Amino acid sequence: MKRWTRAVTVAAIASLALVVAPASRSQGSAVAVRIIAFNDFHGHLEAGENAVEVPDPSDPSRKRRVRAGGAAHLATLVARLRAEQPQHVVVSSGDLVGASPLISGLFHDEPTIEVMNAIGIDLNAVGNHEFDHGVDELKRLALGGCAPASGTHRQSCLRLPHTGARFPFLAANVLDRATGQPILASTFVKSFDGVRVGFIGVVTRSTPGIVIPSGVAGVRFVDEARVLNEQAKALEAQGVHAIVAVVHEGGDAEGGINDCSSPRGAIFEIERELDAAIDAVLSAHTHQGYSCNVDGRPVIQGASFGRLVSVVDLVVDRTTGDVVRSQTRARNVPVVNGAEGDARIAADFPPLPADPTVAAIVAAYRDAAAPLANRPVGRISAPFERRPGAGGDHALGRLIADAQLAATRANGAEVAFTNPGGVRASLRASGRDGTVTYADAYATQPFGNSLVTLTLTGAQLKTLLEQQWSAARPERVRILQPSAGFTYHWDGRRPHGSRVEGMRLHGRAVDPTDDVRVTINSFLASGGDSFRVLRGGRDRVGGPLDIDAFTEFLTAESALRPLSPKSPPRIRRTG
Repeated sequence: MKRWTRAVTVAAIASLALVVAPASRSQGSAVAVRIIAFNDFHGHLEAGENAVEVPDPSDPSRKRRVRAGGAAHLATLVARLRAEQPQHVVVSSGDLVGASPLISGLFHDEPTIEVMNAIGIDLNAVGNHEFDHGVDELKRLALGGCAPASGTHRQSCLRLPHTGARFPFLAANVLDRATGQPILASTFVKSFDGVRVGFIGVVTRSTPGIVIPSGVAGVRFVDEARVLNEQAKALEAQGVHAIVAVVHEGGDAEGGINDCSSPRGAIFEIERELDAAIDAVLSAHTHQGYSCNVDGRPVIQGASFGRLVSVVDLVVDRTTGDVVRSQTRARNVPVVNGAEGDARIAADFPPLPADPTVAAIVAAYRDAAAPLANRPVGRISAPFERRPGAGGDHALGRLIADAQLAATRANGAEVAFTNPGGVRASLRASGRDGTVTYADAYATQPFGNSLVTLTLTGAQLKTLLEQQWSAARPERVRILQPSAGFTYHWDGRRPHGSRVEGMRLHGRAVDPTDDVRVTINSFLASGGDSFRVLRGGRDRVGGPLDIDAFTEFLTAESALRPLSPKSPPRIRRTG
């Protein structure tokens, strides 16, 4: 059993190592083990426009933006890191799939599983997005089998029968309500030259509030730290004393990808509750890059979309089976792909070549998706960004809400709202003259939610807007994006539940007793993102899929001239 004294400071681990030094080989009573991890991949098989900021080699106080990511480049880096240390394990820390680009999402994310099988990862601790389509679909993806056809153009088993993942999915804190047992494996143990290292996988317990309720029907999510400590004790009882927590929960910290100034967030609260038996924490969920050390225990996250790989080198005492904390080293390494085509950047950040096997898989799915992906659906004069203004709404959110209102006017809709978490990327033109393709549009709306129009009273509408702030988690704000014709203002200084004022619909004040026809997506309609008041909406009528409403609106509205993102804000913040 470990015994160590907890200090109160959190310090950064090593600075960025662009060329990773080989880990020491096992010697005598010590066994070197390398953990190679990434998180929040979200089916980003292609590099796209993904990038990461890294310290400038000529001036570490400055940052350089380097294009990063792409499954084929990720495969190459993983292979190199493996070659440097034969005793290794490759870990995904959740959200391997879900909210994926068209190349993966169109095929039920089976392409991502196929790629990860080719890379040879050892385990995936599930994230909240693995539950986007429900527990049964999660198990099908993990275990194999073809999915039924759906209304989002999605195709299953396109290239080959889907035989499932050749690695386990872990979810120690997700329990079947009927049996009280975990729905998937809780732990994974791997042996290295006579020592064993155990991994415990848990997902954020906030999952029920951030995925569609039907996605988590029949299961419950329990406290992450409690389950981690229970499982750690169980592993120790089996003689496994080197233990790693793989936690799909995160936080943030100031500095670069290998810094850790002012760490904050749920993962650090969880870490404070962990038993000393746990030697390292692989975190995820917040898409941040940081490398922290809490009293010799690394807490690390590698951003998202395969842009970074987290490397944790452990030394395990062969006699005790325990980790020698003083010799632990952790860092994030960028997956540089050279997409800039800039010789100056390449000199400082040598690009990784594409792994041919993985590149071939990606190309096959790219070709299969091309007829739909490349279809023009509209034109824009400039990118529609999702950077919110002072009130919380943004150009893309306003555009999507307008599309959803237009698609459901026949159902009586007067106003539409879309949730910020459902807007996954800015809308950018990939074609000439501002042409937007189906793939461009899909990147912003990848969930395949249907639209629902329902009736709320004015009082319920105000409650809906007040629920944008969480009483339990004051830092959590989810500003709904409104359609044209609806405005209001809010004051963050006012008490919770009384921040919203001045609701107006097409210029007239909305009274508490008014009936208003509201369109939202099916995720929100079922109370997703904790907007519980929407469950009480009356006279529900179903509408088209959100992506279909969006592409049809783009086509119609840009027929004469490209759409401009310069629309006035609809939400005003006072105070």
